[in-house]
Amino acid sequence: MWEQNTKRKDNSGNSENITLLGKDIRVRGVLRFEGTLQIEGHFEGEIHTKDVLVVGEQAVIKGTINAGTLISSGKIKGTITAAEKVQLLKSAILVGEVHSPFFSMEVGAHIQGQIDMGASPWVDEPSQDYEEVTDLARRKGKIRPLMMEGDPSQ
Repeated sequence: MWEQNTKRKDNSGNSENITLLGKDIRVRGVLRFEGTLQIEGHFEGEIHTKDVLVVGEQAVIKGTINAGTLISSGKIKGTITAAEKVQLLKSAILVGEVHSPFFSMEVGAHIQGQIDMGASPWVDEPSQDYEEVTDLARRKGKIRPLMMEGDPSQ
């Protein structure tokens, strides 16, 4: 009578792995992971992932971060390289360098350092696609003087 969907959801491959390092955790070293990692505690060292790193409001991270996406509301001191984006939420503090094609920060977030979004190199010379500018000083005699209200010369 009623059709039932007999397909089962495969929880092994496509589901998102979320790992939490709680606020009482202190870790030092090199961390590599897949999926999403949320850090609420302290970390010092290197973090490597192609996926998402979430830095909680109470978290403190010192070191190098290489991630797909970084979303932070905590404190980070170091160098961040993100293949996709870096997002600083309102309570975030970042001291260091950011290398990412997309960077955003909410009002209230603080950053001290450099942001490299992969802009094209600076061009010192103007392009040749401009039109010649007319010298108005040479046309001075051809321009009517401005007449003011109540001017006796009217």
